[in-house]
Order: sequence, then C-alpha cells, then structure tokens
Amino acid sequence: MKERALRILLTEYERLDELTEPQALLVKEAIEAAKNAYAPYSAYKVGAAVRLQNGVIITGNNQENAAYPSGLCAERVAVFYASSQYPDIPVDALAITAIQNGSLQEEPVSPCGGCRQVLLEKENQGNSPMQVILFGSKRIQVLSRASDLLPLPFTDFISPRTNP
Repeated sequence: MKERALRILLTEYERLDELTEPQALLVKEAIEAAKNAYAPYSAYKVGAAVRLQNGVIITGNNQENAAYPSGLCAERVAVFYASSQYPDIPVDALAITAIQNGSLQEEPVSPCGGCRQVLLEKENQGNSPMQVILFGSKRIQVLSRASDLLPLPFTDFISPRTNP
C-alpha cells in the first residue's frame, strides 16, 4: 500500500481592492454578468468572466430552463463562447461570483463538478495555467490553475479505435 497526499494552494483575500487591477476588473465583469443571469427557478444568479491571453474578456451567466437539467452554468457559457469565437486562444484567468436574493454571495462561489472538468480540459487544451478567482463579498479565493479544482480528473479521453 502507498499513501499519497494532494496539495492545493490558494490565496485568500478579504476585499476586492486587495486584488491586482486585472483580477479586480475580471471580478467586476463577472458581477455584471451575474446581474443578467436567467434564473427564474432558483433565483441564484451566477456570473463568470474569462480573460483570454489576447486580452479579450468574455462573460457568461447561468441559464436555467424548466426542462431541468437543460440549463447551463455560467462558467461553461463563458468558456464555450470563448472557445467558439477564439478557438486557439488559451484562457488566462476566470472569475466567478453569484447574486442571491439581490445581494452578492458572501462566500466564494465554487464551480460544480461538470464545470471543473470543462475548465481542466480547456486549461489542458491551451497548455497554459488558468488562474481561477472565486469571489464572495466577504472572502475571495484565488487559485493559480484550474486543475487545482479537480485534483483527480477524468482523463480517460476517447481515443481512436483500431479495427481488428
């Protein structure tokens, strides 16, 4: 038997003004995106903003649907749109936040498992770390790479089959 420890480092901040200017701008874009989320069923509005390595910022928000689970998370909306418009440009950073009952959520917003897998794959596709900023009005967490969100990822990707 062999035991292994996984180590994930993150930096925590208490206020938006402690972030760098590019990080704070990305958070502000995510906040604006959250305001426009379509969340009539949960009233939980999530916003995401991605900054590509070419400097372009793309935003997304959660889109709910009565035919659950046909909606889509904010992170995937932003990343998929970025991929469709700029397929060869890696994502440099991602910020996520949420509005609940008309107020910014106090604790950092963390992506669901499906979004974590999508972020990891996008990070791997770009062959470059994607900084992740999880914003809450009372606490902000910054991870240096998306792969830290999913330490034991699904990597058994479909490979071409050879015919017998």
